[in-house]
Amino acid sequence: MGPLVACNELLAGDGLDFEGQCRVAAALGYGGLELAPATLGPDPLGVSDAALARMARIAADHGLIIAGLHWLLTPFPDLSITDPARAAATQAAMLRLCDICAALGGSVMVHGSPRQRVPPPDEATEALLDRVGRLFRPVAEHAGALGLTYCIEALSPDQTPFLTTLAEAAQLVARVDHPAFVTMIDTSSAGLAEAEAVPDLIRRWLPTGLIGHVHLNDTNRGAPGMGQDDFHAILAALADAGWQGPLSIEPFVIAVNGTATLAIGAATVRAHLSTLGRTP
Repeated sequence: MGPLVACNELLAGDGLDFEGQCRVAAALGYGGLELAPATLGPDPLGVSDAALARMARIAADHGLIIAGLHWLLTPFPDLSITDPARAAATQAAMLRLCDICAALGGSVMVHGSPRQRVPPPDEATEALLDRVGRLFRPVAEHAGALGLTYCIEALSPDQTPFLTTLAEAAQLVARVDHPAFVTMIDTSSAGLAEAEAVPDLIRRWLPTGLIGHVHLNDTNRGAPGMGQDDFHAILAALADAGWQGPLSIEPFVIAVNGTATLAIGAATVRAHLSTLGRTP
C-alpha cells in the first residue's frame, strides 16, 4: 500500500504553520499530507508559485509527499458546480486548483464540497448530471494534462442530496468520460450511505478502475480507532483488492486536538496493517 497521509487542516487547526504541520505529521509516522486549500492562506487561488515550491521543499525535507488537495471549494461559499449562474467562476477556480496541486507535487484532487453542490429544486437528475458533466470535462482534461487524478467524492445524504453513492458518482464519471476523472471511497460516507458493507463495497469497486483515492474515517466522523467501524476488515479488503495508493485519514470529530486525533488514526491503521502483514 501507499503511504499513510494526514489531512493537514487538523494540524493547521492546532495553530501550526506548514513547517510545523510537516514536523508533527512525520513524527506521528505519516508519509504525506493532503492539503485543504483554505490552509494555503487568505487567498488560496492567489498563492504564488514561489510559495508553493517552498511548501513542496519543506514537505520533502521532512520525508513527506504532498498527496494532493481536498475540501476544494470549501473556502469559496459563492461557488457551485450545480448552479449554472456560477459555473464559469467555479470552473475557473477548479482549473487553478489543479495548477496549485501540480505545483505542490500532488497527484490527486478530491472533490467533496457539499455546500457547493446543492441541486436546483426542479431539475431532473439526468439533466443535472449532463450539465455538471459538461462543467467538469475541461477540468478533467486539464487535470489529465498535469498528470493529476480528479476524484468526485460520493458524500453521505446528511451532507448533500447530490451524488451520495459510488453508483451515482460513477454516473457523473461516465458523462465526463475522461481517464483523469474518477470517483473515490470515503469509508465514513460509504458506511452511512451504501447498502453494502464497506469491505464488500471495496472489493466490488476497486477492480472497476473507477476508484482514485481512499479516505479512512469512522462513520462517527472520527479517525479510525475513535468509533466502532471494523477497520481491520476495511484494510483487509483494500489489501485483497490490491490497493497501492495512499491511505488518507480525514477526521471531522476531534479527540483533544488535531495532533492527538491523527495520532489515534495512525496508530490504529498501523496496528491493523501489521496484523495483515502490511506496512503503509
